[in-house]
Amino acid sequence: QVQLVESGGGSVQAGGSLRLSCAASGRTFSSYVVGWFRQAPGKEREFVSALSRGGTATYYTDSVKGRFTISRDNAKNTVYLQMNSLKFEDTAVYYCAALYNSYVPRRVSDYNYWGQGTQVTVSS
Repeated sequence: QVQLVESGGGSVQAGGSLRLSCAASGRTFSSYVVGWFRQAPGKEREFVSALSRGGTATYYTDSVKGRFTISRDNAKNTVYLQMNSLKFEDTAVYYCAALYNSYVPRRVSDYNYWGQGTQVTVSS
């Protein structure tokens, strides 16, 4: 039982940066694995990044390695995605997702709690 709300999206030029936030409700936030996914028009929703319950183990899709950084502050019930050196192909709606008391999966179908999404638009 957790509710997720994304924020921090916007429009930025290629090479710029944005920081997305995922604010969660509930007293057991630290028990949830959290991931970020994105979906561009006409494309499948895809895995971007995820981290373990304690925040020490992180995972990234190859296309964002070295540019994006995922982190969490369990005391604030918040997960962040720092996005640097943004590219046009990063343009998508970004979703925060959570899974209770698990390893760190990378499949959309493995997560059962989802936020509403936040739009990221990168101009070339």
